Amino acid sequence: MRRIGVNKAEEAGAEIDLTPMLDVTFIMLIFFIVTASFVKEAGIEVNRPEATQSQQKENVNILVAVSANNEIWIDKRRVDPRSVRSVIERMHAENPKGAVVVQADSASNTETVVTVIDSARAAGVYDVSLATDKD
Repeated sequence: MRRIGVNKAEEAGAEIDLTPMLDVTFIMLIFFIVTASFVKEAGIEVNRPEATQSQQKENVNILVAVSANNEIWIDKRRVDPRSVRSVIERMHAENPKGAVVVQADSASNTETVVTVIDSARAAGVYDVSLATDKD
């Protein structure tokens, strides 16, 4: 079906070129992937103690969980207490601006939590926090 008064040159010019829109979309996708900060999960759920004075932490990329039976979990793997420092050093090298948050179960020993915090500081991370539930 051909319209009267319209030649083939005008029909060809009427198409919409989607190439620039696709280019912008791919550039935005790459930008968001590169700038996204990925949080690595600790690997287990813990019953955190409650606190009335707590603050939301930004820029966290290393989560360390201490279970009720004093097992240490980082990045969904159980970690020996002697190798916590090396694991945190490796993860901190991937994102030097990141912080460490220790998610300690309320039934865990203080000694294990202090060992994790000391290991993080020995690894060169001084922004170490303890996760709590808001009261």
